[in-house]
Amino acid sequence: MKRFACGAMALCLTPACLILGCLAASAPVRAQNQAVDDLKGKIFDARMAKQTFAGGLKFCNELDGKHFYFQARDRVLDLEEYHRSLDNLAKQQVFNPEKHRPWTDQDAAERWDQVQKQAAGDQANCELVASLPALEKQLDDLEKTAPAPEKKN
Repeated sequence: MKRFACGAMALCLTPACLILGCLAASAPVRAQNQAVDDLKGKIFDARMAKQTFAGGLKFCNELDGKHFYFQARDRVLDLEEYHRSLDNLAKQQVFNPEKHRPWTDQDAAERWDQVQKQAAGDQANCELVASLPALEKQLDDLEKTAPAPEKKN
C-alpha cells in the first residue's frame, strides 16, 4: 500500500515540477511582455488624451498648472484671476445656472477645487501627449529586441 501511495504521489508531483520548470524559464519573457503591455497602455492613454483634449493641445505651452483650458470658450484662463472672479460672484450673489440659485461661498470653493484639478489634469495631458513619440519608439525598440515566441507543435 505504501508503494502504491508513493508512486501515485510521484505521478502527481511530476506535472507540477514540469509546470514550475516552464514557468521559471518563461519569467524573463513574462517580464518583457509586462513591459510591452505597460508601454501599450501608456500609448493608449496618450492617444486617448490626444483625441479628447484636442482643443487644448494648441495651448500646451501655457498649461503649466497655473492656467487651465476653458473648453466652452476655447481659451486658457489664469487660475488666480478665475479665483477672484469666483469670489466676486459669491459676494455679489450672481445667479449660478448650475445650481439654479445665487452663487454662495461654498459654490465658489467647490468650483475652485474643480479648476485646480483641471489645471493639473490639463498639464498632465499635455505632457502625456508630448511623450507619445518617445513611447512609440520605446515600444518599437522593445518589440524588436523581444525574443520570438516559441512555436508549439
